[in-house]
Amino acid sequence: MYRNLEQRLAARIREFLATRWPGANLPKIVIEAPPKVELGEFAIPMFPFAKPLRSAPLKVAEAIRAKIGPVEGIAEMQVAPPGYLNVKVDRAWMAAALVADKNPPANIPAGKILVEHTSINPNKAAHIGHLRNAVLGDTFVRLLRFAGRDVDIQNYIDNTGVQVADVVVGFTQIEKKSLSEIQTLASQPRFDYCCWDLYARVSQWYEQDKQNLQLRARTLHGIEDASSETAAIAELISTAVLRRHLETMDRLDIEYDFLPRESEILHLHFWDAAFGKLKDAGVLTFESEGKNKGCWVMRRAGTGVARAPSPATADAKKKIGGSDASDDLDDVLVELPLNPGVDVRPSGISEEDQKVIVRSNGTVGYVGKDIAYHMWKFGLLGRDFGYRKFYRYPNQHDCWISAMEGEKDHPHFGDVAEIYNVIDARQSEAQNTVIEALRGLGHQEAADHYTHFSYEMVALTPRCAAELGYTLSDEDKTRAYIEVSGRKGFGVKADDLLDQLLASAKNEVDFRHPQLSDAERLAIATQIAIGALRYFMLKFTKQSVIAFDFKEALSFEGETGPYAQYAVVRATSIFKKAAIDPDVFSKNVSNSISANEFAQYLAAESANEIWELWLASAKTSYIVDQCITTTEPAYLAKHAFQLAQLFNTFYHRHPILSETDERRKQFLLATVAVVRRELLRTLAVMGITVPPVM
Repeated sequence: MYRNLEQRLAARIREFLATRWPGANLPKIVIEAPPKVELGEFAIPMFPFAKPLRSAPLKVAEAIRAKIGPVEGIAEMQVAPPGYLNVKVDRAWMAAALVADKNPPANIPAGKILVEHTSINPNKAAHIGHLRNAVLGDTFVRLLRFAGRDVDIQNYIDNTGVQVADVVVGFTQIEKKSLSEIQTLASQPRFDYCCWDLYARVSQWYEQDKQNLQLRARTLHGIEDASSETAAIAELISTAVLRRHLETMDRLDIEYDFLPRESEILHLHFWDAAFGKLKDAGVLTFESEGKNKGCWVMRRAGTGVARAPSPATADAKKKIGGSDASDDLDDVLVELPLNPGVDVRPSGISEEDQKVIVRSNGTVGYVGKDIAYHMWKFGLLGRDFGYRKFYRYPNQHDCWISAMEGEKDHPHFGDVAEIYNVIDARQSEAQNTVIEALRGLGHQEAADHYTHFSYEMVALTPRCAAELGYTLSDEDKTRAYIEVSGRKGFGVKADDLLDQLLASAKNEVDFRHPQLSDAERLAIATQIAIGALRYFMLKFTKQSVIAFDFKEALSFEGETGPYAQYAVVRATSIFKKAAIDPDVFSKNVSNSISANEFAQYLAAESANEIWELWLASAKTSYIVDQCITTTEPAYLAKHAFQLAQLFNTFYHRHPILSETDERRKQFLLATVAVVRRELLRTLAVMGITVPPVM
């Protein structure tokens, strides 16, 4: 309701100004929140209008106040120096609309949105950093769906890359295990933990003798041959680890619709189709000299526009192929000399501005395959995956996976209107390169609807690292955070973190509620642990480095998930003590409280504190829009905390059930019902449920 009123107010003011000053080039109307609620609910700065309207800001504000006429939901407008229009909402009108849960129809854009998140290399157990990606991505999906958008969730699986190859090397070269022996291991619980330890050992093995890296290169090429035993081992390992990843994320109620795999992008020749289009459009040019001799390059994002290909480059297109290879090969593949029979000229791009897409030996890097993949996402490639069912969630939702040949009946994936890729900030250049490739191909609209949802890393506080059993130096103990490293085996496995959070929460619940059954206490502890983790991952802005800490995350006080959950439990307990069903009360309360009563209890200056609670409750949809527009879910966590904080203040200052005035008591209960409903909604969008007791 708050969002709708703000939009209507802005439209009405713009309409008035266009009529009052015809032909003027009106700037965007910016609506802010006044510093104090007694000044109003909206503050509109008039300074941007002074020049186009050739009038002082105060005079513009006064003209609006005097001549705009009545606006439904607005009680009063006031002019404030040096040039503001302060607007007061009709509190009774908004309260009545809020308690009735009126949601005016929103203008929902057409087209499906694709959110890609998690995208863990299927070579070892998921860790705490992957949890931040998954929680951010899943919450953004929930935000979009709350706003009425149609969303597909994809989790890209790089099952042919260096990381998987390293684990294959570990099993076959270090542990000397056969395919059947690896298959037996893969069937064991938490096979991903076994791979975690082995991956660290392989990294150390490479450091001991750089010649061992040649085995990595051979293994990578073996993985590309779908008929080889190496490929079969890689498929076995990556599939088993992937299933464990899905089980881990399922503990957090995180689901996916489709798992596109790099192996199918390779074998279904997505890159071949993309390569031809990129060459024909001149996005890729051939380099005949310098350090990138023999490579196909494109201009790095932000360095200008590449020229059209020369005739020699066009001729080279016919002679230099582009078979796919895995990503991250720059440190393991040696460039081969250029075929002397190919007559080419330089690309015309300085070496500093070149991004190598196809190496001199014909292998394509990660970015090239990513360009092809994103062309498929937008329906621009002319090819498609095969699809088969891979994982069924407890709610019977099926997660599909790419295949060479799939099932006949399957959902339609790809061909979307917008893309959000949840990938850490270190991938910014690669993401921008894909966007520029789309622009170079002439797909401006697709490029404009491609968003890199970037975020920073997750580390550990020294206290958390010590609690997990890591030995810290004196210097480590003084640091703000300790970085993790999968290659070194230092980090927190996602399941270990969840297990420890659950154990800590269970101890607290056991102490507080010994009368409940063990199953009930476990269910409550699970909700608290998951709520604590998800809230902790969301409360920091995505560009902040997180230093995770058990004690801080599980605290029932301060800006935490349990604090917000406890506010809902407290609100529910009020209705329980009154023997009232809160959901039934919420549905019927609008019929029992009149607009005059809302005006009576909310209009006085003494009611400002309660009104702030009502006003905050009205902002859920507004905050959701803000989160989507800025790709920043932290605003939603702040909203939940503010609601919980305001409600707890209200709870302590107003003895609701002992109120002797029955009409005022109904109003106070209505306040509790509205706050409870909006807190539940807000937490649900964050993927947090609320237990019956805390």
